[in-house]
Amino acid sequence: MALLDILAGIDREIALLQQARALLTQGTAVSGKRKAGRPRKSSLGSATPPASPAKKKVRQLTPEGRKKIAEAVKRRWAAQRKAAATTK
Repeated sequence: MALLDILAGIDREIALLQQARALLTQGTAVSGKRKAGRPRKSSLGSATPPASPAKKKVRQLTPEGRKKIAEAVKRRWAAQRKAAATTK
């Protein structure tokens, strides 16, 4: 009888541990094989899934900004042509 009580206690403990493990690994896929390389940030022990990253704001040049850049490039090219002409 004592042996059956011990085995029943061990079975209860195993069931509790399996439930605890299921709760801890809930939402994370456990695979037998690891991929090579550095682990992702989300797999470093975070129990909750990471929030979706905020989308980057797309920056657009204004026509005035485009014009300033074009003028600066033209001045740079002119300076390079002038420097090249004086070295020849």
